[in-house]
Formats: sequence, structure tokens, C-alpha cells
Amino acid sequence: MTALLELKHVAKKYNTGTMALSDVNFSVSKGEFVSIIGPSGAGKSTLIRCINRLIDASGGEVRLDGVNVLNLNKRALQQTRVKIGMIFQHYNLVERLSVIDNVLHGRLGYKNVITGSLGIYTSDEKKQAIEILHSLGLEEQVYKRCDQLSGGQKQRVGIARALIQEPKLLLCDEPIASLDPNASKVIMDHLRSICSRLGITVLVNLHQVDVAMKYSDTIIGMRKGSVVYNGSAQGMKAETIFDIYGSEASDLGIEIGVTHAS
Repeated sequence: MTALLELKHVAKKYNTGTMALSDVNFSVSKGEFVSIIGPSGAGKSTLIRCINRLIDASGGEVRLDGVNVLNLNKRALQQTRVKIGMIFQHYNLVERLSVIDNVLHGRLGYKNVITGSLGIYTSDEKKQAIEILHSLGLEEQVYKRCDQLSGGQKQRVGIARALIQEPKLLLCDEPIASLDPNASKVIMDHLRSICSRLGITVLVNLHQVDVAMKYSDTIIGMRKGSVVYNGSAQGMKAETIFDIYGSEASDLGIEIGVTHAS
């Protein structure tokens, strides 16, 4: 399969001297669902943010569609970010605005300064926003303020905002960490459907190993800023989880070989 995203020798060293990422190498194929797992401090969120340059890597290459994102100037980076939808743990919504207004913010990358600042959207864009919200089960929330929604509903608004960008890649940074199990399942089912139905590549950070094993084509295990596993859910063994989590592995309660998707 054709690689959509390629990371080559990616490193991130903070000014404090902390090495958050060290020689990270992997590729993600078009239409693939990939989960990144690892203990807190493993570098998962740093990695996600380096891919779309919310923070700058210290070295290496991040190639999207063959273009090294790390070399792009501000204008070219803005054009590339349109291809990358971002979903955050804490939603990053404008709480006082309506659901549909938050979703339409996903079109700002296509606007000039005037139309963007005035919030001018076409009838087609508004229709597309409503259709996406319907597909995510939010047809009754379209005109509600976001501060009236549950956490799971807010995360679905975040997904809709990313989808209206018409992205090639969805980056999801701990999208279910703040949600209860039922809401988490709804979000993961939607992300898996988006990947399978729309062919959008999904890269998601997760704390929950069993969830990663259930939904993923590929799992990337990280420990102390390095990749220690890159393979299928079926390939995850007890010793693999120990390699990733160390002494924390015994607290995860994972039944290896039972929870992965068939």
C-alpha cells in the first residue's frame, strides 16, 4: 500500500535538555487505522504535535504525501494543514458558539482573511456541516451551544469540524481519555467507520491497550520517546506489552489474544 505519512529519524529535544523523541521511524498507509500506545511521558502527544507542527521537531523528516512538513514555510504549512484534521482530548471548541458554527470553523483553512474573520460560509458548506453532524448522530444538536453538550457529544463536534476540512489524515490526541466507557465506544466506532467508509487515514493516541487492539490495523508502542513495537494487534503478546509499559503492564488487565479485532 502507498504510504501517506512517513517519519524518518524524528527527534524532539526540549530546551530543558529533555529528549522527548529519539530516532522515531514508521510509515502509515493510506486508509490505515493506527494507534500509538505507551505509558504517560512516552512521547505520544509530542509525536502527534510534531506531525502537524504544533511543535517543531528537532530533527528528522515528517513526510505527508511525499512532502517534508518540517521544511515548509508558514504559507505552505497552512495549505498542508488543511489535509490534516486534528481531534483533541479536551475538544478545543468555542463553548459559547453553536455546534454548526464550531464545525464550520474547520473551513477556515480555505478562506481568505476577510471571509474567515467575518465567518462567511457558503450554503454548500453549511449543508455539508449539517450532513456530517447527522452522520455522527448530532442532528438534534446542530443549533445548540456547545456548552450545553455532554463530553461525548463535544468530541463528535470535534470530529465533524475535522471532517469538514476534507482531510487525508486524522490526528487524534487522546480522544477518549476524558470520556466514560459508553461515550468512548461511540467515538472509537465513529473513527473506525470514518477510516473504513471514507478511506481517511487515522492516527490515534490511546492509553487503553484493549481499545487499541480492538480497533487498529497497526499498533505503535512507545517507551521513553522511542518506538519499541510496530506491528499488528494480533502480534501483541504479553511480553510486548511488558516491553512497552514495564512494571505498569501488570496493572493493565489485558487478556492477550482475546480482545483484538477479528
